[in-house]
Amino acid sequence: LMKRFYSSSVSEDLGCRRGEFSRKHYGSVELLISSDADGAIHRAGRFRVENGSSGENTDYAPGTWHRTDVHLENPEYHTRWYFKYFLGKVHQNYIGTDAEKNPFFLSVVLSDQNNQRVPQYHSILWRKTGTQKICLPYSPTKTLSVKSILSAMCLDKFEKSPREIFHPEIQKDLLVLEEQEGSVNFKFGVLYAKDGQLTDDEMFSNETGSESFQRFLHLLGDTITLKGWSGYRGGLDTKNDTTGTCSIYTVFQGHEIMFHVSTMLPYSRENKQQVERKRHIGNDIVTIIFQEGEESSPAFKPSMIRSHFTHIFALVRYNKQNDSYRLKIFSEESVPLFGPPLPSPPVFTNHQEFRDFVLVKLINGEKATLETPTFSQKRQRTLDMLIRSLYQDMMPDLHKGNNMLNRRSFSDVLPESPKSTRKKEEARQAEFVRLGQALKLKTTVKGDTTANVATTSFCKKEPWESQSFCSNFPHEVVCADSWGQSLLVSTDAGILLIDDGQPSVQVFDKTLQIKQMNVLEALDLLIARTDKGKDSRILVFRLSAVQKDIETKKMIRSKYDCRENKLERTKGCHLYAINTHHGSELRIVVAIRNKLLLVTRKYNSHSTLTSTSLLSSPESPVEEFQYIREICLSDPPVVMTLVDGPTGDSDNMICVAYRHQFDLVNESTGESYRLHHVEANRVNFVAAIDVYEDGEAGLLLCYNYVCQYRKVYPFSGGSPLVQPSAYDFHFSWNQVPYAVVCAFPYVLAFTTDSIEIRLVVNGNLVHTAVVPELQLVASRSDIYFKATAAVSGSSDSSSKEVSSKSSPQTPTAYEKSEFPLPSLEGEVSCKNLYKIPLSNLVGRSIERPLKSPLAPKVITTTTSSGITSLPVMHSLSLSRMEIKEIASRTRKELLGLLDEPIPKTESAQKPKKVSRRQSDPKQGAVRSSSSDRIISSSFEGHSERRHLSTSSDPDTLANREESSPSSYPFQLISLYDEDIIDLK
Repeated sequence: LMKRFYSSSVSEDLGCRRGEFSRKHYGSVELLISSDADGAIHRAGRFRVENGSSGENTDYAPGTWHRTDVHLENPEYHTRWYFKYFLGKVHQNYIGTDAEKNPFFLSVVLSDQNNQRVPQYHSILWRKTGTQKICLPYSPTKTLSVKSILSAMCLDKFEKSPREIFHPEIQKDLLVLEEQEGSVNFKFGVLYAKDGQLTDDEMFSNETGSESFQRFLHLLGDTITLKGWSGYRGGLDTKNDTTGTCSIYTVFQGHEIMFHVSTMLPYSRENKQQVERKRHIGNDIVTIIFQEGEESSPAFKPSMIRSHFTHIFALVRYNKQNDSYRLKIFSEESVPLFGPPLPSPPVFTNHQEFRDFVLVKLINGEKATLETPTFSQKRQRTLDMLIRSLYQDMMPDLHKGNNMLNRRSFSDVLPESPKSTRKKEEARQAEFVRLGQALKLKTTVKGDTTANVATTSFCKKEPWESQSFCSNFPHEVVCADSWGQSLLVSTDAGILLIDDGQPSVQVFDKTLQIKQMNVLEALDLLIARTDKGKDSRILVFRLSAVQKDIETKKMIRSKYDCRENKLERTKGCHLYAINTHHGSELRIVVAIRNKLLLVTRKYNSHSTLTSTSLLSSPESPVEEFQYIREICLSDPPVVMTLVDGPTGDSDNMICVAYRHQFDLVNESTGESYRLHHVEANRVNFVAAIDVYEDGEAGLLLCYNYVCQYRKVYPFSGGSPLVQPSAYDFHFSWNQVPYAVVCAFPYVLAFTTDSIEIRLVVNGNLVHTAVVPELQLVASRSDIYFKATAAVSGSSDSSSKEVSSKSSPQTPTAYEKSEFPLPSLEGEVSCKNLYKIPLSNLVGRSIERPLKSPLAPKVITTTTSSGITSLPVMHSLSLSRMEIKEIASRTRKELLGLLDEPIPKTESAQKPKKVSRRQSDPKQGAVRSSSSDRIISSSFEGHSERRHLSTSSDPDTLANREESSPSSYPFQLISLYDEDIIDLK
C-alpha cells in the first residue's frame, strides 16, 4: 500500500510548467470544396488542415525554430518484437482458444533487453483484433506460467487450454502475422503542379518540372536507374522500364523509401487523364504536392485529386527570395493525430532540417492512416483469416502429440527438460534456432526489416537524455522535490539538500521521516507528510526560514523542533494532494482513511516573495491555513488528484481511485460521480494526472498497463459531465509502470528497469530506455531519478575494455543508451542521481521562481586558446576548469590544430588506435559531465563517440581512471573497435 501511496507522490505532474497540451497544434478539420475555372463544384471532403499553430510562441525567426518532438512514432525497432527478440532464439509458442472460441497464439521469450543485462519476459498475444505486447519482470526465484501471462493480458477464460507448439516452422507463420502491422518500407507520391492548375488532369499532364522542383527532388533522395534495381522498388517495374527509366529513392532512419514522381512516370499525349501515372500516385496513401506560384495564387485542395486511397497530402511551396520551403499538411478526417506538429510559421530555411521533418511527418502519417477504419478493418479480416488457417493446420498435429506436450502446457515458460528427453530436446532447440536464424537473415536480405546503423542519424541529441546530478549517492531515497536548481531529498539518513557539484547539506535529522513533500518556491512553503500510521501528520514550513537555517548553519532540525509546524486535524493521514495551478488560493486535500479533509491557504500579503514579507512573516505558516470541510468516501483512496474548475467557484473537483474505479468528488458538496470503471480482476493504480487542454480540464488515468484520457467538462447544475467524448483516447504501456510523468508532448512511464516514452496526444511510442535498478525521485520540475552505474573492480581495465564488455556485438543506433550502464561481472554497482531537464522535454526555457538555496562557487577560467570560459561550478571529483582545459586541448589535437603537445605519462606513450577516417574531419562537438568527457565527431558521414578520461595532473591519470567512477549517464559505444581512442 505504501508503494502505491509513494507512486502517487512521485507521479505529481509538472503543473503549469510541464508544457502546453493542445490538439490545436495538429490542425483543425475543415470542409474543403474544389471547383473548376468556371466555378462549378467538383468534389468536397473533410480534411484536417495543419498550417502551423497561430497561437504558438513565435520567438524564433522563420526557419530557425528548434523543436524537441521530431521523432518517428512507433518505430519498428521498438514495435517489431518477434523479429527483434524472438526470431533465431530459443522461445516458446502456444496455441489455444478463448471463451468465444476464437483461436489465439502466444509467444514468450526470456531476453536480455538490448544487451543491458536486464532479463525480462517479452510476451506477444496474437488475436484477430490485433497483437498485444507486454514485458514481465524476471525473478530467478519465482516461476512464470502461461496462465499468469495470459491473465496479465486480461485473458482468463479459455475454451481450450493453451498447448505448446514444437514445430520450428511456426516461426515463419508468426513472422507473417507480425508483418500485418504494416510495411517497414514506404512509397510516397510526388505530384508537380504549375501555378494556376486546379484539376488533377492538369497536374498529371506536366511532362517536366521546373528547376526548383528538380532541386526539391534532389533534396528528397537519389536518382536511381530502375532497370536492374535490387532494392525496394515500391511497385515499380525494374525489368522492362514500363514504369519509367528512373526514380527517386532514399533510406531514412532504416526505412527504404521509393518516390513515385509524376514527371518520371510514363507520359501519354493521347491519354489526357494519364492513367499510368494515376495508377501509382493515386494508390499511394501519402502524396506530396509541389506547387509553383506565389502565396496569393489559388491554393491546392485535396478535393482536386480523385482518389479514394490517398489520405494525406503534403503541400510544398518554394520561395526563391529567401531560399525557403513552406509546408502544409492535409489529412483525411478519420486519420488519427500524428506528429510532429508544424512550426509557426511553417517555413524552413534549413533544407536538411526540412527534409528530415517532411520524411518523419509522412512516415508517421502513413502509419496513422493504417489505423483508420478503411485499413484497420481489412487488416483485422486478414489477421483473423491467417490465425484461423494456422489454427486449423496446427490442431491435428497437437492432437497427435505425446503426454509431455500436455504436461508442459501450463508449466514454466522456460523449463529445464527432463533428463530422459534432454538430448532430444536439445536437438529440437538447435534446429529451432537454426531455422529462426536463417529466416531472420532471409528477411533482412529481402529488405523487409529496418536497415542497420549505417543509414541512421547517430549523434542526434534526444530531449530525454539524462545528466549526472550526484555520483555515488549512498542513501535510500523515500521522496524528493526540486528546490530551484537543488534537490530536497528525504532519505534514511534524514532530509538532505543536494546540488550538482556541491556537498550535500543536512536540513532535518533522521528522526523526521518524510514520506511525501512539495516545495512551493513561489509561495515560500514546504509541505510534507511525516511518519506513518496513527502518527502521520501534515507539516508546513516557510522555505525562507529553512534557507536561513542552512545559510547560518544554525541548527539541524529534528521532529521535536517541528511541533509548531503541524496542521490541525491531519493526524493519521496516509496521503495528500495539492492543486497544481496556484490561483487565488492553495488547496490541500488530506486523506485520513476514508475521510478527505479540505484545507486552504488564502491569497494574502505573504503569498508572494518580497523582502518585506520575508522579514515580517512568522517562522511557522500554520496560522495561514484554514479548515474548510470534511468529505466521506466509501473506501480509503489510493491515488488522489485535484482538478481545477473553470471558475474556481464551487466547481473544483477531486479525482480519487479506490477498489476498481476512478471517481470525481465535488469539493463543495462532497457528491461523488463515477468517472471510469476498471474491468480487471486485479487493479494496480498508478496515477491520475490532471491535463489542461486549452484551459479545459482532462485526466490521464493510469492503472495496470493502461493509460486512459478522459475529458472532464464543467459542472452543469451541480453535476460534472463525464460521459464518453470524442476527445477521449487510451493506450497501453509495454510494462506496468509504478509512476507516470507528463511533460508535453511526452508522457514517461517509469518501471523498475526502464523508461517508456510516448506522446500524450496519441499514445504512440517514441523510445524505450533500459535503466537498471531505476527509481524515480522527483518530477515536479526537472525529472530526477536514481539508477545503478557500473564501477570497474579490476585495476587494469580500460575504457575500451568496458565498452567492449557492455556491447559484445556491434550495436545499432536505436540500441545506444542515453542512460546509466548496467553492472557487469566483476564490477561493483553504485547508485547515482541523474536529471532530465524539463526544458529539454517541453522545448523551451523553464523559469524558476527562486535560485538554488545552495550558492554555487563560481570560477572563471581561460582555456589554452585564450578564450574566457563561462562561469562553472566545481564538480564532485574533478573541477570542470581542469576538464574544460584538457578537453579543449585534446579536441584540437584530434583535429590537428594543436601546436603545443599535451604532457605525456608513461601510460600515455603507448601508441593510440586512431581510425583512418580521422584524416578528414568535418565537424566536432564537445559535451561535458562532472568527471568524464565525450567528444562526438563526424567523419565522412559516420558519427563516433570517444571516451576521454581526463585530469589536470598527468601523474594521477592512470590511478584516476581505475578508481574514479564514471558519472556520465550515457553508455559509451562505437561502431568499430578501432575507433575507440584511449587517451591517458
